[in-house]
Amino acid sequence: MEIVIVKDRAMVGQHAAGLIERTVLGKPAAVLGFATGSSPLPVYEALEGKDLDWTDVSGFALDEYVDIPVHHAQSYVSVIRREVVDRLGLDERRVRVPDGRARDLDVAARLFDEAIREAGGVDLQLLGIGTNGHVGFNEPGSSFASRTRVTALTASTREANSRFFDSVHQVPMHCITQGLGTILEARRLVLVADGTRKADAVARAVEGPVTSKCPASAIQLHPCATIVIDELAAAKLTLRDYYRYSARRPARAETGALL
Repeated sequence: MEIVIVKDRAMVGQHAAGLIERTVLGKPAAVLGFATGSSPLPVYEALEGKDLDWTDVSGFALDEYVDIPVHHAQSYVSVIRREVVDRLGLDERRVRVPDGRARDLDVAARLFDEAIREAGGVDLQLLGIGTNGHVGFNEPGSSFASRTRVTALTASTREANSRFFDSVHQVPMHCITQGLGTILEARRLVLVADGTRKADAVARAVEGPVTSKCPASAIQLHPCATIVIDELAAAKLTLRDYYRYSARRPARAETGALL
């Protein structure tokens, strides 16, 4: 697990965007996992300024509210279209959001997991983190083996997301979300966070025990995970200095030596 501490929110976006840029340059038909909420917005803004060919890129969103109208400004179909597809110029037909309006939500969840497998799996999954440690809509108590499924939102998550609605009463109580088991199958995870409000959750995810009480701690189990945070979000990490030093990897010249 790599911890990258940068100056501010804008630099969080720039660094994470650079990781996505390298993924797409290395694999033009990359499969990306897109997160919603406030944390990934600087990443999408930074990607907008990059000269990348998105023609063959596919994507999967992490989650969706249940029974929110598809054209509602805060449905994740609308958010992904507005913040990702339109901003970057992706082919909307290649970007899939869990169907929170399906007649049979369990079938919709299963089909979403199957679609990820059929696409060859996610090459890079972008993640945010909630103040209670949730990733996607995997609230505390979620199984690390969980698949895409329907689940309930906690009161704290609904309160946090009420800033996008007129009131907390308008925030749906249920969602359909990729499970932790689904997320952990991505080849690379990039979690972004900024601000003082996220400091406690970041510390528990990175340095605390691996526990379902903090779903984001599952990232410790992944072989290729990068956490990109600003100084404020890093404030409660006890090993901050070590993370800063370890991120400065020495450059190696190509020797051509055979082993």
